[in-house]
Amino acid sequence: MLSHKTEIRVRYADTDKMQFVYNGKYLEYFEVGRTELLRSTGLPYSELEKLGYQLPLIEAFIKYKSPAQYDDILEVEAVVKELYSPKVHIEYTIRRKLTNELIAEGFTTHIFIKTDTKKAVKPPKIYIDALKKFFY
Repeated sequence: MLSHKTEIRVRYADTDKMQFVYNGKYLEYFEVGRTELLRSTGLPYSELEKLGYQLPLIEAFIKYKSPAQYDDILEVEAVVKELYSPKVHIEYTIRRKLTNELIAEGFTTHIFIKTDTKKAVKPPKIYIDALKKFFY
C-alpha cells in the first residue's frame, strides 16, 4: 500500500457564501493529494506527461462529513491499495489537522492513455517500478 499526506491551508477564495469550503474544491484538494503522492514516489506527474502518458479521471466520489472553513489547515491523505490494476484507484481522506476531525472522504479512478492517440493503455513500466517498492 502506498500512502502520502499533504497539508493544504484553506484560502478565502475556496469558500462560498456560507463561509464553508465550496464542495467542488474538494476534487482540487484530491488532485493536490494525488500529485504529491506520485511526487513522493520519485515519479512526478509531469514526468509521465513527458513520456507520453496522461491519467484522465473516469470516476469520482466524495462524501462530505464536516465543513472546512477559511484558514483551516487540512491534511489530505491519498492512498493506492492496488498496484497491478488496469485502473489507478486512489482513496482520500481529508481531516482538519488541528483536531483530526474528518472533513471528507472519497476516491478517484483514472486510466492511463497515450497522449498522442488518447487510447487507453496498461500502466507503464515506469509507473509500476516507481510504486512497487511500496507494496513489498
